[in-house]
Amino acid sequence: MTGPAGPGSLTVVGLGPGDKQLRTPAADAALAAATDIVGYQTYLDLAGPFRAEQRVHVSDNREEIARARHAFALAAGGAAVAVVSSGDPGVFAMAAAVLEALEAADDPAWHQVALRILPGVSAAQAAAALAGAPLGHDFCALSLSDNLKPWAEIERRLALVCEADLVIALYNPRSKARPDQFGRALALLRGRRAPDTVVVLGRDVGRLDEQLTITTLAALSPEQVDMRTVVIIGSSRTRRIARPDGREWVYTPRSYPG
Repeated sequence: MTGPAGPGSLTVVGLGPGDKQLRTPAADAALAAATDIVGYQTYLDLAGPFRAEQRVHVSDNREEIARARHAFALAAGGAAVAVVSSGDPGVFAMAAAVLEALEAADDPAWHQVALRILPGVSAAQAAAALAGAPLGHDFCALSLSDNLKPWAEIERRLALVCEADLVIALYNPRSKARPDQFGRALALLRGRRAPDTVVVLGRDVGRLDEQLTITTLAALSPEQVDMRTVVIIGSSRTRRIARPDGREWVYTPRSYPG
């Protein structure tokens, strides 16, 4: 299958957490219209199955800029390209890499490509909805990966967020290559927040092995967390409510004392 002459299109598709029911109709339409689908294998598996005539381009998860450049090269040649991203592509995902590649591009054809970015349900949103509404008041999202920013900056931002008493959604908390940094972040948090601060752990939310754990800052262990986990650290106002089934709801009230 060949694309038309001249620049085509590039759509960055947010797949959401994995459950196809949580994927937007716009994302489904973009995947159906694509001649070429570009992505990391895990996300391609979530996006598929694809038709026989659609071309699938697999790349390593750590090669985001190279993946974005490849997608632009395909689109500049006339293809209708979909770049797949888990969650929301604008939250620690492919949308920023695509725009970074475009800004640095010398090929004028890349700038003629029809570019769209389609949102999706991010991991923190999916985990928060499963738990209740821990993100119901002011919150921030931080990535604990120091692959693209120094660890000292991560610690500085964590300290400032604690001072502001915001709910914190932590992405990329702990990996095999970074086994100790979540423990260091946990020590920093424990020095600035109460031991009974509510913590929500969402692992593989929206997928077959979905797990939700509600615990406290004092009880939280680094071994409970990996790269497939999003960690939501409550503020001083985050609450727990008992449910009839023995589980709990977690929420942060929107009202604020005067």
